[in-house]
Amino acid sequence: MGTRDKASNKAQDMKGRGKEAIGGVVGNQKLEREGKRDQVKSAMKKAGENAKEALTNVKNAIAHK
Repeated sequence: MGTRDKASNKAQDMKGRGKEAIGGVVGNQKLEREGKRDQVKSAMKKAGENAKEALTNVKNAIAHK
């Protein structure tokens, strides 16, 4: 995962946490849901990048045998 991707995912996660917290404080359920959705999207992207990186590592390990 590139540095830019990591930063983007972290920003999306933090934005989601902020939305969720503000939505909870002001009683805006829609904003809370949007925040949770942003966090899930960030986690999904991170999981995909981690899987991609793991496959690349396996491919490289096999190629170097």
